[in-house]
Amino acid sequence: MPMFSSEQIAGLERAAGLLLEAEDRLPVLRSVSWDRNLADAFFAGGEKEPPRPIYPKIDPGPSLERVAAARAIIDGDSLVHDWLRRFADTTEATAAMLSTIGTKDFYRHSLDLYGGPKSPIADGKRTALDLAHRLDALLSDYDEASIRMGMPEVLTAADLKTKLEASLARHFGDASPRVIVTKKVSAKAAAGRDYIKLRADASFSDLDATQLLQHEALVHIATGMNGRSQSRFPLLAESHPGNARTQEGLAVFAEFISGSLDPSRFKRLADRTIAIDMAACGAGFLELYHFFRERSANEPPFEAFENARRVVRGGVIDGSAPFTKDSVYLGGLLEVHSYLRAAVLNGESRLIRLLFVGKIDLEDLPAVDCLWQEGLIEPPAYMPPWATDLRFLLSYLSYSTFLNEIDLRAAANRYSGLMKKPAAVG
Repeated sequence: MPMFSSEQIAGLERAAGLLLEAEDRLPVLRSVSWDRNLADAFFAGGEKEPPRPIYPKIDPGPSLERVAAARAIIDGDSLVHDWLRRFADTTEATAAMLSTIGTKDFYRHSLDLYGGPKSPIADGKRTALDLAHRLDALLSDYDEASIRMGMPEVLTAADLKTKLEASLARHFGDASPRVIVTKKVSAKAAAGRDYIKLRADASFSDLDATQLLQHEALVHIATGMNGRSQSRFPLLAESHPGNARTQEGLAVFAEFISGSLDPSRFKRLADRTIAIDMAACGAGFLELYHFFRERSANEPPFEAFENARRVVRGGVIDGSAPFTKDSVYLGGLLEVHSYLRAAVLNGESRLIRLLFVGKIDLEDLPAVDCLWQEGLIEPPAYMPPWATDLRFLLSYLSYSTFLNEIDLRAAANRYSGLMKKPAAVG
C-alpha cells in the first residue's frame, strides 16, 4: 500500500517547489564574494591595509513569504514532511544570516547553519579542529621532495582545461560541463551548475585535474544534474547551508578514494579550519594572511590572500566573526566516511548510491530512501566510477572497519627503535 495519497504527493511537491523558489533567492556564496580588485589594491598598497569589501543588500522578504506558504502546506508527520520542515528552517536561518552580512551576528548565524571548528562531529566526541591539528602535526614533517620521486608537473590553466575537457567528455558525454579560463574568479578554480572556472593566472599541480574532476564535476555538478532530473522534487538539485557538510565531505572523500587527496591539499583544508578558530578568537584579516603566508611559503602570495578571504568573507574583517563554512570540509569528510563504513558494516551497499540522487544531507537520507521506495525519485544518472563499481570501495571499507579496532599505539611501539618519535595517536 502506498505511503502517500495522490493529494499528499501533490501537496509535498507544491511545498518543495515553494522552498526551491525561496532558497534560490538566497545565494550565499555569491552574496559574500569579493571583487578581484580588492586583492590588487591590497598588494599595490604593500599588504598593510586589510580589504574593505562592500556587499550587496539582501531582501529576505520574498523568500520568507514562500517559506510561510510552504509551511502551511506541509501538514503531516512522515519522514518526507520532516525533511521539508528542516529545509524551511534552514532557509529561514539562511535569510537571517544574509541579513546580517558584515556584522558579528553573521558569525552567530553561520555557526547555526554550518557549525564551526569546535562543533561535535561523527561520534559526537571529536571536532573538525581536532582533525585539523592532527593533520597539521603529522603532515608538517613532509615536503614535496620527500614523498615523490621526480619533478612535479606544473600546469597552466590552459593545460588543465585541455585535460579536464577530455576527462569530462568520458563521464558526461554531450552533457559535459564547460571549462572556462578567466581572470574573474578569486579561487584557483570554482564550479557552477554546468561549468568549472579556472583562474587564468593560477598554476596547477599534476593532481589538480583529478581533484577537480572528482570533487567539482563528479560530485558537485553530478549531484546537481541528478537533482534537476527529479521531476517531482527538483529541490534535490539545490546547494544550501543545510547540506554543505555532507556535500563537501562527499566531494573530499571522492578525492581521497580516487588517490588525488595529496598532503598539501589535506593540509590546506586543515589550515583553513585552524584559521577559522583563530578568527573566532579575534584574529583579523592581516594576521590570517600572514598565517597562510607562513604555511604556504612556496605558493604565490595571492593564495594566502585567497585563503584569508575565505575565512572572513561576509563577517567582520578585523576579527571575532568569521564565516565558518570551510570547517565543514574536514567534518563532512569524517561524517561521510563514517556513514559509508556503517553502510558496509550493515550490508546496505545500496545506500551508498542513494547519496547521489541529488544534493542531500546525511540527515535527509531516511526521507530520500522513503521517496525512493515509493517510486517518487529517479536513480542517479551521473556518479563517479568508485560509486558505480563498488568493488574497490567495499573492499577498502570492509578492511577499514576492522583496521579501526587495531591499537595503533601498541603497533607503533613494536617499531620504537626505528621510529624517531612516538606515534601521534589519540
